[in-house]
Amino acid sequence: MTKAGLFKTHRIGPRVLYEIPRTELGKDLLLVTQIKKTTVGEGYGGQALGNRVVRWERKDNRVLLKSVSYQIRADSTDPIFRAVDDANYNAILAAFNVESYGPDSAPVIDVSRLYTAPPTELSVTSRFTGTVDATRTFLERVTTYPQNIEAEATITLTNNPAAGGRGAAAPAPAGGRGAAPALPPSATFLLHWSMYKLPEKPMMPRLLDWRVGYFSTGTIDFSRPEQRSQARTYITRYRLECSGQRDGNLCVPVKPIVYYVDPATPKWLVPWVKKAITDWQPAFEAAGFRNGIIAREAPSAAEDPDWAAEDARYSVIRWLPSTTENAVGPHVHDPRSGEIIEADLQIYHNVMNLTRDWYWTQVGALDPRARKLPLPDSLQGRLIEYVIAHEIGHSLGFQHNMKSSAMYPADSIHNKDFVHRMGHTATLMDYSRFNYVAQPEDGVALEDLIPRIGPYDIWAVKWGYTPIQAAKTPDDERKTLDEWAREQDAKPWLRFSTHDAGGSDPRDNTEAVGDADAVKSTGLGLKNIKRLVPMLVPATTSPLQDDADLEELYGRLVGQWATELRHVAVIVGGAETQEKYGSQPGPRFTAISAARQKDAVKFLNENAFTTPVFFLGKDILGRIGPDGAIQRISNAQRGILTLLLNDSRMARLVEFEAVAGNPAASYSLPVFLSDVRLGIWGELRSAKVAVDAYRRALQHDYIDIVRSKINPPAAAPAAGGGGGGGGRGGGAAALTSPDSRALLRAELKALDTDLAAAAPKATDAMTRAHIADVRHEIDEILNPKK
Repeated sequence: MTKAGLFKTHRIGPRVLYEIPRTELGKDLLLVTQIKKTTVGEGYGGQALGNRVVRWERKDNRVLLKSVSYQIRADSTDPIFRAVDDANYNAILAAFNVESYGPDSAPVIDVSRLYTAPPTELSVTSRFTGTVDATRTFLERVTTYPQNIEAEATITLTNNPAAGGRGAAAPAPAGGRGAAPALPPSATFLLHWSMYKLPEKPMMPRLLDWRVGYFSTGTIDFSRPEQRSQARTYITRYRLECSGQRDGNLCVPVKPIVYYVDPATPKWLVPWVKKAITDWQPAFEAAGFRNGIIAREAPSAAEDPDWAAEDARYSVIRWLPSTTENAVGPHVHDPRSGEIIEADLQIYHNVMNLTRDWYWTQVGALDPRARKLPLPDSLQGRLIEYVIAHEIGHSLGFQHNMKSSAMYPADSIHNKDFVHRMGHTATLMDYSRFNYVAQPEDGVALEDLIPRIGPYDIWAVKWGYTPIQAAKTPDDERKTLDEWAREQDAKPWLRFSTHDAGGSDPRDNTEAVGDADAVKSTGLGLKNIKRLVPMLVPATTSPLQDDADLEELYGRLVGQWATELRHVAVIVGGAETQEKYGSQPGPRFTAISAARQKDAVKFLNENAFTTPVFFLGKDILGRIGPDGAIQRISNAQRGILTLLLNDSRMARLVEFEAVAGNPAASYSLPVFLSDVRLGIWGELRSAKVAVDAYRRALQHDYIDIVRSKINPPAAAPAAGGGGGGGGRGGGAAALTSPDSRALLRAELKALDTDLAAAAPKATDAMTRAHIADVRHEIDEILNPKK
């Protein structure tokens, strides 16, 4: 059977031959490898295995398939081009003998083994360990089109015990009950390869600007005039070009961005998936396009028998039968220009469980629909719309923008009129989930509890996708792009995370709402958590079900409590930042005021390190297990304390004081460490000293954390016996600075003095034993035995 297309394909029994026109030799093709079907426990249908640019090149009587890199480049007229070319010799993935020649000397090659015994770079063995069994591996189909060739093959791997098996076992069902299935001795995959011809004239790229959150691709250019090798980094985006047709002030695109809904999507969710796609249309209207992005359902087999979700011509929202609670929105782009060719979003079925738990633990106290689980379909559908719209944002080229949640005034986040107009976060690309800052008395509309396309999203699409007609090169666009980016100066909600802040910006939190003032917002969030605790049992109890939901939601509510408190911890040693270019005056980094930092520690002492007794109701603990209550709270508190005593945080406090014009106004490291100690060991100053089990666990965690910084564990030996290369050997050196170690020693000495004074005031045997034990530990830390 012969088919005409990009190449002619000839199917002769189990063999497939390509007849490659001479005009297509040496052309750039995008080769995308995906799993179409798989054995249970061995990944998922729709899972990407990789993509790369390839070329077919003839050499004498053979045709070579080469992998093409664009990591470095130089102008072909420059002398250095020769050296760059020598350093960028494209790898040969496969070589084929020419079987015969077609018209115009088109080489004909047998490519069967490219699919039945593919090189690792193009095979399932790039992800799963095992050996291909040729007796259980065969070619399924090859279909050719004018722009692309689609091929599928069944590949069977045998387990390789020496390599530790193939990959990891499938995850256990959500809730932790039930075992993961064991790996089979063999696994069979249906792989799909989509080979798509890239545009012979690449799209004009748009240079990356750190002030706007796009994913990027780049090259090192050795021909630039900057007198050095210069990184040229381009944003990734779809090619949207205006046609001659207009609809009012908007142009109709030559080729709109089209997302297909996977036919495997649950029918009741299809409208919500389509809505998630069209939610982005107003952003593309701001960029000048009518229907710049549209939703379509996948055609039926009767409508188009050759349609395949794996085809690189199609962007598809895939639905995966997985217990994983996640969704991802990757895309595949042309490395020459950043043009997004296609995107295959992966929506794992159990993301619905995750959205249920998020919604309940954050705003369940505000929404009557969430008082009894499961959530109604209409609400769950809206939550799925939110998740998918976020992932579509990634596939359109956008990174997370965690700063957005801090760019509105804290009081505005629970003002119903403001939230209705602006949303509680300025972007869907933040991990600012649901509006846990809003209070029942605020009257915020239920729909406004859920994030939506925001001002930043509309502005960022406009910045990246609006054509700049007068520009002929990427550099020609820079002045206009800079002017657009500077809108952030007057509108802070358009700002993006500062790229080299190193975790110092407390307004750049994940899972935060209203972190412009995290103390105020967290205080309001904790009120909702306290409201939710008595709602746990009624929400999760069902006559014919066990208490798995109760246990899961209780654990996640404790986790939400800790998450909100961590947003306060990062204020300490923090700096407010704004990404700026040379056209913008002022600093990029400004230390948080001493008063705000001190208030943050006070808030944590009162809310994080004081035992949260509201979590300890017998009606809950008596149903979810005979023990574990202390450990749950301890784990949460330890995480907050570890974050608070982070080495980088302490080092920044030292540096902020050193460079301050008025050091006395700084929140110094000695004052900070003293404030933390006095909060965690507050009982010691009481007239009668009693330390309960929860506080004892926290105090032991304090000692363990301090011990790890004063006497860090010995580094593990270097692999292979060490030596060589002039390195130090062993593991990473401790990061704790000498200043921090010295002050932590002083803190332990002060604590030991307080413990000695408190011992006679202890009211019970457990407290007396605890004080004696801690003093013994302090002595071991300060005076370690050799």
